[in-house]
Amino acid sequence: MTVTIDKTGDVWTIIHDRPEARNAVDTEHAHALVEAFQAFEDGPAKVAVLWGKGGNFCAGWDLKLAASLSDPAKRQAYFEAHSFPVGSAPVGPGALGPTRMELSKPVIGAVEGAAVAGGMELALWCDIRVMAETAYQGVYCRRWGITLMDGGSVRLPRLVGQGKALEIALTGRKVGAGECHAIGLAEKVVPHGEARAAAEAMAHEIARFPQEAVRADRRSIIETRGMPVREALKLEWANGLEAIRKEGTAGAGRFRDGVGRHGDFSNI
Repeated sequence: MTVTIDKTGDVWTIIHDRPEARNAVDTEHAHALVEAFQAFEDGPAKVAVLWGKGGNFCAGWDLKLAASLSDPAKRQAYFEAHSFPVGSAPVGPGALGPTRMELSKPVIGAVEGAAVAGGMELALWCDIRVMAETAYQGVYCRRWGITLMDGGSVRLPRLVGQGKALEIALTGRKVGAGECHAIGLAEKVVPHGEARAAAEAMAHEIARFPQEAVRADRRSIIETRGMPVREALKLEWANGLEAIRKEGTAGAGRFRDGVGRHGDFSNI
């Protein structure tokens, strides 16, 4: 199996496991990742962690697969299978798998080693990135004439700004964990070998909270990007109101009765 799931209570760790290819993604692997994340979305887990086994997060799109597309018939069939549909038809998988999925639950990327080219795009798709201090990102596909096609050119400037995104994408240079943290490509940096454990600890912390509010705030942060302030405030209100109806008034009652005072989250 190229993809497995470790299930620990409310947290599922989705593991991609092609160490012989530094976890580069071929078609089988891409579809397996989609199936795993769909199972997470449909299942009881509250937070997912994405981690690459064998010391690397993901080296990107499998270039052996890419090279096989020099055959015109294969190329046409492959890109037709991954093209965006017309209108409101369901969107299929990207070349890297889940990068077009819009989940309702948080995903944390646990990055060790390389997260480059399409692997960087997978990391950018995650809500939060925890990187080992020896890990790195980069648009390494610049070297081979392969473009960003799994959300990299969309998500990168949203995280770091247009100028920095252009510099990183056009030079294809290595971006170490320290710089990733400084510019917004990583939210936490941990010692080598500890990215998975740190990401899972964060996931369990998030999973402890009332989930309607977690998902409402996540949805508002994602959906209001680029909106005029007035429209964004309307959407935030609508998202939040539903969560407060379902959970917030009961939570306020627990606080009234003495739970969670003085920032104590140990018993919520």
